[in-house]
Amino acid sequence: MKLLFLTWSMLCTFFLWADEIVWTDMTGSYDLASGITLMKGTRSSPALECFYLDADLNDTAIALRPYSAALAKTVKSFAADVNCIAAVNGGYFGGNIPYSTVIYPGEVKAVNVQTVTRNSQSYPLIRSMFSLNSEFTPQIDWVYHFGQSLEDVYRFAAPLNYTYNDPAPRPVPLRSEGTPMEGLLTAVGGGPVLVKDSSIYISYNEEVMWGSGVGLDNRDPRTAVGYTSDGHVILLVADGRQTHSEGLSLPDMAALFLQLGCVAALNLDGGGSTQMAVPGTDINRPSEQRAVPAILALTYRDSCKLPPESDHSVIIDTEDSWATRSGSWFASANAGYWGGSKAMLSGRGDGSSIYRFYTALNETARCDVYAWWVADPNRSSETPFVIIHQDGRDTVRMNQQQGHAQWNKLGTFSFSQNEEHAVIVSNLASTGNYVVADAVKLSSATPISLMEPTSVHQAGPRSCDLLSVYPNPFNPQTSIRYSLDTNRNIKLEVFDIQGNRIITLAEGRQEAGNYLVVFNGSEIPAGIYFCAMTQDEFQYIEKITLLK
Repeated sequence: MKLLFLTWSMLCTFFLWADEIVWTDMTGSYDLASGITLMKGTRSSPALECFYLDADLNDTAIALRPYSAALAKTVKSFAADVNCIAAVNGGYFGGNIPYSTVIYPGEVKAVNVQTVTRNSQSYPLIRSMFSLNSEFTPQIDWVYHFGQSLEDVYRFAAPLNYTYNDPAPRPVPLRSEGTPMEGLLTAVGGGPVLVKDSSIYISYNEEVMWGSGVGLDNRDPRTAVGYTSDGHVILLVADGRQTHSEGLSLPDMAALFLQLGCVAALNLDGGGSTQMAVPGTDINRPSEQRAVPAILALTYRDSCKLPPESDHSVIIDTEDSWATRSGSWFASANAGYWGGSKAMLSGRGDGSSIYRFYTALNETARCDVYAWWVADPNRSSETPFVIIHQDGRDTVRMNQQQGHAQWNKLGTFSFSQNEEHAVIVSNLASTGNYVVADAVKLSSATPISLMEPTSVHQAGPRSCDLLSVYPNPFNPQTSIRYSLDTNRNIKLEVFDIQGNRIITLAEGRQEAGNYLVVFNGSEIPAGIYFCAMTQDEFQYIEKITLLK
């Protein structure tokens, strides 16, 4: 099976057996913005119902951008949640994890799959991507991600030269063989390419679509995106596997994009994923209401802004000198980790395994705090992230079964020149098999920089860590766990919101080790309280809530 490369003069061969598609303008049936047209196509033999949205990007009010979510949802629900104009489903995925590129302005949310398993072998590959640059000019390229940042996205002149059911995996591509993507604004991945340079050019074999469940010649529901030479983007869906519409093959889709005047086109996920919708309402008739983790949306250009120049960030990876660990950790074999060091896993336990990312800054700044991890169904759905900041200490529990290979916001906190400031990942979780530590990012509106690591940093974790109060909220009792790596004088107390001490749970000199103290609130009113751990010159405070 060879790559298809056909010109307009050969196009008619795809339609000799078919009735002509009749197009009806449906723009007035929906609340669409100026510059956007919706057309419905029908055909009696073979039965076909399809739709396309034509977005004129010469209209400076509109744009396209993808959206991803930690929890997959139908396109009509997705569109309502992000309040876009209209949308189609994005690229390939498994569960809640995208296997195709999703790029926001200034941020890579997901990357194209880099290897697939065929014939019990691992095949490196280069797959395709639709993107807009900073001038809102569309393009379709074969790309490879050499890391998790925009600077790591490289364009290649062609995918790897696989043939159908190829027995020999190709070498992993090299940076020197590609070209960095400059000015990249937004993007969504898929595959294969359908149209290139105004000709049918289906890179089905080269992108190793064989063995994927994505058929080449069979009629199926299909979703694809293309663009014309004068700046129009076409989003097209074809219903399939139904009485009213049998669907289209990939060559049929390619031919249709040529008929619509496109110079390039890219296939997205199809089958039960094929959906076109406005907020809350399907436009087509999907073969099933399949939830998807990413969409390609028509939206207003002000939602597609370039990252503000005033945004400043620092990132701490697991192998950086600002990160230390204690307890039992091992590297994850899963892809999607940040930077050059793999994500680290620790088995769910008693809080004795922690990964500490030091966040002391040379300047005082209020920062949005994010964490990156590799999601998997065996991860904890409530991994504790302990943030020690200028105003105290907070524990945020994150679901690491979701949010794969993206920055997940933990909250907004102030940091300064205090060596105690840190983001701590603890294995004190009660669900899943593992917790993940990968990377932490601080983003501020003002320039920020991390204090240079000191000998204290290199020595490992601080002498006392009040890692968690769980459950929280609680009724009527909760467990307080902390650890000491040296012998220390400590005091563990509970205060009410007015600062009155309710009880002293532990006091005196304790040996190094892990401790658990149970606090029973059956004799006090429901409300907000504070658990305070004092050890030598340091104090840690955790807000707790008693429910009744």
